[in-house]
Amino acid sequence: MLAAALALAGCTPAGDGPAPGGGTGAGGAGTAAAALGELAVAPAGSSSGYERDEFGRAWADTDDNGCGTRDDILARDLTGVDREDGCTVVSGTLTDPYTGTRIRFERGRSRIDIDHVVALSDAWPKGASEWDRSRRTRFANDPLNLLAVEARANRTKGDGDATEWLPPDESFHCAYVARQVAVKKKYELAVTKAEKAAMEKVLADCPGERLPTGGKPQAPDGGGDGDGSGSTGSTGGSGGSGGTVEYANCDAVREAGKAPLHRGDPGYTERLDRDGDGVACSD
Repeated sequence: MLAAALALAGCTPAGDGPAPGGGTGAGGAGTAAAALGELAVAPAGSSSGYERDEFGRAWADTDDNGCGTRDDILARDLTGVDREDGCTVVSGTLTDPYTGTRIRFERGRSRIDIDHVVALSDAWPKGASEWDRSRRTRFANDPLNLLAVEARANRTKGDGDATEWLPPDESFHCAYVARQVAVKKKYELAVTKAEKAAMEKVLADCPGERLPTGGKPQAPDGGGDGDGSGSTGSTGGSGGSGGTVEYANCDAVREAGKAPLHRGDPGYTERLDRDGDGVACSD
């Protein structure tokens, strides 16, 4: 429906114009720069009718694993995680992608938010207002669009797009914009002309930045994306190893308090990930 509305309004996909560096998709297939060139460009629509409730119950269990989305993301993005009842994350440590700082998480005294990388209120006038409730609920709980981050940075961002806000840590700008592009591509959301220009400016410095597919984010300290796609500066090797730490087996991982390991984490290897789902020593 969004594509039809854009056509009636005389808008064109961003791919019809030049991409950063000259030529559509200058970054190459699979890059954020190329995907940005494929997004529709249109003025933001009306925010009338937006309510958080339009995106369903907060942190719904959309993947049917028995745990709410907030705890799923905390378990994914924190290290040294302790849980109770099989779901509730009670402690852990976050290397915050937005500020580059390390934050200790203790439930009930949290300085950590779960951020929608593309804010719900930003998505609404750029296409989400046309969706049904089920699609909006999936969007609000999609791991691709969620990051555990330092609370003050998140609240400074508000619902700003790339024209209004970028993470304080500049080393995360490329990965952050690439994730916004990936979300907008997946859900066919439009970008405004100014928003596209702001994204192009960031991606001009990293034309080879790959699109993430939903895994653990690329952190400023060089930790790789948990989906294994890799971003510029990822430490992950060709075999999926996340750095130089090695564990003999999953018992050693658990004794070190590092289970589960996600692809891109220090010590992760495909040898430990028997079912190949990107999460090792999870049981």
